[in-house]
Amino acid sequence: MTSTLLIVQIVLAILITISVLLQKSSSIGLGAYSGSNESVFGAKGPTGFLAKATFTLAFLFIVNTLALGYLYTASNSASVTDSIVPENNAAIPATPTNSAPSAPATPSTK
Repeated sequence: MTSTLLIVQIVLAILITISVLLQKSSSIGLGAYSGSNESVFGAKGPTGFLAKATFTLAFLFIVNTLALGYLYTASNSASVTDSIVPENNAAIPATPTNSAPSAPATPSTK
């Protein structure tokens, strides 16, 4: 599931980049090279269509990002150290049985 969403994320990023670069800017940008017929998009030309397409793609990108974040967080809730087995297969005690060794008694001087 996460690999499919990751592929969708990459495709959405590429499509957003293309739709942003095709939009007309103050310096025309790559919109001059689109070569598309403006009547296909309506009377205003491709500007309205590209703006709506960019908004839709950006919305899908954000929803997909949130879904990926949720799925990765849910799948990585356990730590790697939870699955470690000691070499001798001994059970690890919950509390230590021996506390720190006591210091040797000092000889009393009389």
